[in-house]
Amino acid sequence: MADVHDQKTRRFNMSQIKGKNSKPEMLVRKFLFSRGFRYKIHDRKLPGKPDIVLPKYKSVIFVHGCFWHGHDGCRYFVVPQTRTDWWLAKIAKTKIRDSRSRLELTEKKITVFTIFECQLRPDLRTQTLNSLLKQLGRD
Repeated sequence: MADVHDQKTRRFNMSQIKGKNSKPEMLVRKFLFSRGFRYKIHDRKLPGKPDIVLPKYKSVIFVHGCFWHGHDGCRYFVVPQTRTDWWLAKIAKTKIRDSRSRLELTEKKITVFTIFECQLRPDLRTQTLNSLLKQLGRD
């Protein structure tokens, strides 16, 4: 199946996708801040450059896009029908990098939380964020 967009349109669409400060990430940050949490963002000193770092709790939070991080079993992770092999290889590398970062962080005795964007959909958002609070010991 051919792409529904021409190459120029597809390139523009892909260039507009944020790597930092995405809507799901901002949602989690605003929620945490409103509950009194103070954090750092995108700390380059830590493996994987976590989206949110909670030094007081020795915890980090990664907010992952379902597509970009290959969220298994998620209806929002759909393998593209064009350049399929390339995309699968790219996503596989991302998953390996995620696993490596998680391992390095846990070896440093840092608790790692991962939230996928589908968990922040309106119907699941409250449950997901309250679960995060509970796991951080602040419910």
